[in-house]
Amino acid sequence: MSATNTTSKQTSQQPNRQASERAFDFIHLNPCEDKPRERGLTEIRGPYYTPMGPRYLTDLLETMSAYVDSLKFAGGSFALMPRAAVKQIIEIAHQHDVLVSTGGFIERVLAREPEMVERYIRECRDLGFDILEISSGFITLPTDDWLRLIEHVQRAGLKAKPEVGIQFGAGGASAAADLAAEGLRDVGWAVRQARRFLDAGAYLIMIESEGITENVTTWRTDAAAAIIDALGLEKVMFEAADPDVFAWYIKNYGPDVNLFVDHSQIVQLETLRAGIWGTKSLWGRVITYKG
Repeated sequence: MSATNTTSKQTSQQPNRQASERAFDFIHLNPCEDKPRERGLTEIRGPYYTPMGPRYLTDLLETMSAYVDSLKFAGGSFALMPRAAVKQIIEIAHQHDVLVSTGGFIERVLAREPEMVERYIRECRDLGFDILEISSGFITLPTDDWLRLIEHVQRAGLKAKPEVGIQFGAGGASAAADLAAEGLRDVGWAVRQARRFLDAGAYLIMIESEGITENVTTWRTDAAAAIIDALGLEKVMFEAADPDVFAWYIKNYGPDVNLFVDHSQIVQLETLRAGIWGTKSLWGRVITYKG
C-alpha cells in the first residue's frame, strides 16, 4: 500500500477529532463522537477571571472548536458588557457549533429581583443563549420551585441545566473554612433532586465542585462516584476547573466524562482525552476501544 493510501486510511478511522484536516493526522488519537455528542462533553468558561471578547473567542475556536461543546458566561459577566458584544460572542460560538450557557446567574435574579425572572428568561432567549443554568448555591429553593423554573425555561425554547451540589454557599470565592462551617448536604438528597430534574426534561445536570473537589481538605470522591452510579456519565457534567481535578476524572472515568473547565485549559484537557499527553500517572494510559 502506498504512503498516500496509508495516511488516508488512518485519517478515515478517526475523522471526528477535527472537522477539517488535522495536522499530524498519522498520529493516533482516542476517537470521540461528532458534535452534537452526548458524552465526552466539554464546557469552557467564558469571560470572568479574564475578559473574553469576539477576537479572542474567534482565535480560540478557529483552533479548538472541535473539542468545545458549550461556552458558559460566569458570574453574570454578560450584565457588564454591551448587548451587541454579548450577541456577537454568541453568534461566533454558534458559527463553530458551540452552544452558549448563561451560567448560574438566575439565582442572583431570584434573590434580588424575583419579579424579573420571566423577563430574564426572555432576554436570554432573545440574545440567542441555548442553555439556561439554574443554580442555587447561595439560596435555598424548594425542589418544586426548581421544577417550575425548568418548565419556564423549556417553554421559552431553551435547554434547562440545573446545578446540583452538596455544599451550601457554593459558587463564589468563599474560603474552605467558611464553607466547612456551612456544612454539607446529603449526597442521596442531591441524587434524588437531580432525578426529578431529569424526569422533568432537564438537558443535563451540572455538579458543583465545591464540597467535592474544591475548597475541601479531602476530596469527596465517594460523592462523585455515588452521583455517577445513580445517574450515569451521560446525564451529569462535573465542574473541574483545576488540572488535578479533570485529570482525576479522566483517570477514573475515562475520556467520556463530561467536564466544565476554564477556557485556558481546553488544550490541556483535550490532550488527556485524546491520550497523547499527560502527567506520569496518565501518560499513555488513557485509551479507548470502539470495536
